[in-house]
Amino acid sequence: MLGYIWGGMIIVSFVCSLYTGKMEELSSAVLNGAGKAVELLISLLGIMALWSGLMKIADKGGITSILAKLFSPILRLLFPDYKKDSPALNAICANMAANLLGLGNAATPFGIAAMREMQKENKNPKKANKSMAMFVVLNTASIQLIPTTIAAMRSASGSNDPFDIIVAVWVVSVLSLIAGIAAAKIFELPSERLPSHLD
Repeated sequence: MLGYIWGGMIIVSFVCSLYTGKMEELSSAVLNGAGKAVELLISLLGIMALWSGLMKIADKGGITSILAKLFSPILRLLFPDYKKDSPALNAICANMAANLLGLGNAATPFGIAAMREMQKENKNPKKANKSMAMFVVLNTASIQLIPTTIAAMRSASGSNDPFDIIVAVWVVSVLSLIAGIAAAKIFELPSERLPSHLD
């Protein structure tokens, strides 16, 4: 679907530039945008490699297991279907730790690993269970204590204080997480327990 959206945007841009006689400006924008995209990618590559490596070391060194114990009261409430020593909970914890550090794409491998572990315990492999849905909510609306990726992008764009958004990130992260968890819990209720206007 996203491919169709991007394709439509490209076609509309081309037609508009052709109609207004600004093909030269369009060509210049395409070349400049491509160059800036490569520069941004290179600037983010180092920090992403650093944090991905540190998270892998933390996972192998047992730090994620320690974090899993710290997060266990919350994880048990959100994922009651899994036992305390479940590999799924450890993978979820690693993903949560990466998201707390604001690592963005570096958290993705841990998210995929968590989904694989949850799928192993899924009674209906063709349908996502409520724990998998809750994990998607947590992963999407995660709290970021240190917005590393955003700060790196702001720094690459010339910001003098790339971390000055940190309080705003905390507030938005907490609010979005609360809203997401509340919605997930409401929609996982059996239909007979739903309020009449949601049934």
